[in-house]
Amino acid sequence: MSLDLTKVASQVGGLLTRLKEGLSERNEHLRNALSTAHSQAENLENLKKKIAASRTTWLVADLTDGLDLHFEPLPLPVDYSVIATDGSHIDVDRHRAARCFLINIGSVVLHYGTSPDAILDSHPELFVSEDELVISQPETNREQPIEGTLLGIKRSVDECRRLVDLAAEQPAGNSTVALVDGTLILWGLEGYPEFVGEKLLDEGFLDCLNQLRKLNDDRQVALASYISLPRGTDVVNTLKVALCPNNPLDTDKHCKECTTRDCNSVSGIRDRELFAGILGDGERSALFITQSSVVAKQYGEHRIYFYYINVDGEIARVEIPEWVARNEELLALTHSLILDQCRRGQGYPVALSEAHEQAVVTSADRENFWQLVENALADEKIQTYTSAKARSKNTRWV
Repeated sequence: MSLDLTKVASQVGGLLTRLKEGLSERNEHLRNALSTAHSQAENLENLKKKIAASRTTWLVADLTDGLDLHFEPLPLPVDYSVIATDGSHIDVDRHRAARCFLINIGSVVLHYGTSPDAILDSHPELFVSEDELVISQPETNREQPIEGTLLGIKRSVDECRRLVDLAAEQPAGNSTVALVDGTLILWGLEGYPEFVGEKLLDEGFLDCLNQLRKLNDDRQVALASYISLPRGTDVVNTLKVALCPNNPLDTDKHCKECTTRDCNSVSGIRDRELFAGILGDGERSALFITQSSVVAKQYGEHRIYFYYINVDGEIARVEIPEWVARNEELLALTHSLILDQCRRGQGYPVALSEAHEQAVVTSADRENFWQLVENALADEKIQTYTSAKARSKNTRWV
């Protein structure tokens, strides 16, 4: 039986009432956040010291050059390229006849200027051997199956590997921005054994970042990730630290004893709402540094910086590694080319849109894939077993 929307409709009225009730308070909090951001601009060094000394249970952005700064994009180069990758996958399914997974990486190379060109491609790869389906540590005889969240992380690494290959193919002297969708922070690795992180992060993702950085010896290659409609509150949390009377702040200790709750004056506001009141169309914000524990412990010289950008009224988050952030030309290149891509792509980078189209795996594709596998096994008379649950789903009862 499908969802009975008639039973849900009566509950939607309560949702609307709650949203209307909170609108006035939310607007007041936004005004407070903007006022605090502007006022702290004159006290930046003291705030940076307070952030460094404080201990918080929420993620606080580290500051570089300001809070309320805004920068116009530089003119586009005469000739430039944008490369992008995206991926989809078919996960391991224990109810199916064979244990395997598939990763499909879509890639796009767009050349602009005197010799415009576009190259679109996809690369599906099937993983079937035991060595491919697990990450192992032979010396301790430990194994971690690659499925679920971990498969998503492996796919991100493979997307970045493909990006390295594409960047290396660009001619010397070329200006290129290499784009991926989503964050550069492999959040999902938290909680996995250390040898898993070494394989996917140290030997995988960070190795790709090293290779991309080295390509800058004879060309410009700037790596960036694009997050549409971001949910982050890192910068707003910085304002909370500024508003707190305790210096340094220890949330585990001070928040229990606090009676004034000064930080509540900006609660519920997301970074994108804050910067919608700071940035003009096409402008980017100041640079900020993530203080994610994953990045702090493992990323080293590839520490992740980020900024916000106003694209026709939508505030997006752009993440870049430190070697891009500290290079003014590469930083400006990401700003100008990402903005141009968004304007060409109805508010979203056209290269990422096309890469997604190359990578997407539909529900029909998944069923056709498993049918192909099962037919191949049957043709070879290889005995297989599927679960009763899988058979039940494929049987019409009424």
